[in-house]
Amino acid sequence: MAHPASRKAALIAVDVQNDFCPGGALAVPGGDEVIGPINRLIEAFETVVLTQDWHPPGHSSFASSHPGRAPFSSIEMFYGQQTLWPDHCVQGTPGAAFHPELRWDKARLIIRKGIHPSIDSYSTFFENDRQTPTGLAGFLREHGIEHVVLAGLALDYCVAYSALDARVHGFQVTVVADACRAIDLAGSRAAAETEMREAGVAFAGIQDNS
Repeated sequence: MAHPASRKAALIAVDVQNDFCPGGALAVPGGDEVIGPINRLIEAFETVVLTQDWHPPGHSSFASSHPGRAPFSSIEMFYGQQTLWPDHCVQGTPGAAFHPELRWDKARLIIRKGIHPSIDSYSTFFENDRQTPTGLAGFLREHGIEHVVLAGLALDYCVAYSALDARVHGFQVTVVADACRAIDLAGSRAAAETEMREAGVAFAGIQDNS
C-alpha cells in the first residue's frame, strides 16, 4: 500500500462515536479498542477524514419509528431492504459525539451522514438510496487523493460500504482490519470481507502503516 505520509493517500476513520462504543446505544463489541490504533494512523496521515452518523430524531431507520418492529429486524424501504436499529447517534446528543479519546482535532474534514430523515446512510460516499452523494469523493479528488485507507466502526456495515464505494469511484482501497470492529449480525462480517476482497479491497494491519 502507499506510505501513509504520501500526499496521495488519505485516512478515513469511520464513526468512532460514543453510541458505537461500550455503553452506547448501538455498541459494537470492542468498539473502543479501535481508538488507539486509529490515533496512531491519524498521526501518520496528512489528510484525515472523520465521519459521524448524524441522525435527526425519529429517523426512519430506527425501530422506534415503526410500531411493532423490533431492533435488528428488517423492512422494505423505497430504496430497498433496511435493517432497523435502536435509536443511536441522534444529532447533538452525547451518543453522537466522537469518543473523547479520539484525536478528532487532526481531521481536515468531517462528513456527517444519515442526516436525511427518510434515508439511512452506511457509506461515507453515498446515502443508502445509492444516489445521494456526501461530497467526499469530490473532496478527495480535489486534494489529489488516489489511495483511501479505512478504519473504524463497524467493519461489516459502514466501513465495508465505504470501501466498496471507494472502489466504485476508482480509488485504491485498504482496510486496516485491526483498527476496525464488527457487529457481525448473522454472519455479516464474513460476507462483507468476502465482498470487499472480490471488489479489489486490500487488507492490512496497523503494523503495516508504521
